[in-house]
Amino acid sequence: MSTLLSNLSVQQLRKAVTLKEKIQSLEKELGQLLGSSTNPAADAVPKKKWKMSKAARARISAAAKARWAKLKGPQASVKPARKARGKMSAAAKAKLSAKMKIAWARRKARKSK
Repeated sequence: MSTLLSNLSVQQLRKAVTLKEKIQSLEKELGQLLGSSTNPAADAVPKKKWKMSKAARARISAAAKARWAKLKGPQASVKPARKARGKMSAAAKAKLSAKMKIAWARRKARKSK
């Protein structure tokens, strides 16, 4: 914008200023005729920031929690018991023990060589 203005002559700048003033006066006159301003910047009033009260937030939170509780259904307050582990029979323990003794003996034999 500044490069555009620097290329204009003094006469062109004066003409631009007078045109701008005429436009503003015509907008003001039109606003008076219509009963409102046509300039949106003049109508713009800064809006106040809306803030929700703590009580309102609490009500909304409680309502949301109630909706979720209704959706999920009744909840069991007691944790379900752990599933019992399967126990190894004595025969299986003996078989596993024998296999492990053989594996350890082989490992020991390889290390000693």
